[in-house]
Amino acid sequence: MGNALDIMQLASDGAAVLVAEMAKSGWESFRTAVANFFGLGGEESAVDELRLVDAAHTRLAESPEDMRDSMAETLQQELYIQLAAFLQKNSDAAAKLQALVDSSPSGEEVRDGGASVHHNTNSQVVVSGGSISTGGSIVYRAPGGNK
Repeated sequence: MGNALDIMQLASDGAAVLVAEMAKSGWESFRTAVANFFGLGGEESAVDELRLVDAAHTRLAESPEDMRDSMAETLQQELYIQLAAFLQKNSDAAAKLQALVDSSPSGEEVRDGGASVHHNTNSQVVVSGGSISTGGSIVYRAPGGNK
């Protein structure tokens, strides 16, 4: 995880998992694991970082049902920034965050349904020239095909 791109991807995955877990009834047990993760930055840092995570959880829990998805997106961006900054100061914590992502049932959803794809083989990439639902075009080019 020494490369900045990997840290940013991990922060993105971590933020998605945090928000997904916040919406579940088992948040408190996951919160304990998050507290242990932030503890790698020292006790004072852990208190500050966890305060931000708790505030995010409260905002999500108290958001009106019809605004929940929008709030989740906002919180995911905020947590992404928080995690990326934490990992840049504490790069040795990357393995612990990866373990959190991997151990969470939401981690599977993030990896499979989210924007990040890991261990992907035998896939094709389809690029839309606009919204597919409004009649945009789809272009397929096989690897090494004519341009």
